[in-house]
Amino acid sequence: MAKKDEAQETQEIAAASGFDPVGFLKETREELDKVVWPSRQQLISESLAVLLMVILSASLIYLVDNFFNWGAGKVFGP
Repeated sequence: MAKKDEAQETQEIAAASGFDPVGFLKETREELDKVVWPSRQQLISESLAVLLMVILSASLIYLVDNFFNWGAGKVFGP
């Protein structure tokens, strides 16, 4: 309960006086401490997966575009 009272008191003070940069930085630091950061291996593997999906998607769009371009050339002539 003490943390709730302290948080509420901090919010009331900040609301009364406007923006509190020190409080903002403190709360930002507290939130960043809660973040679960990925390991180096996980970061690399997920980045490679994203790059692979981007390459595959771009290749598929390229092939479909060329197919429709070829089809339009056949229908409308050179």
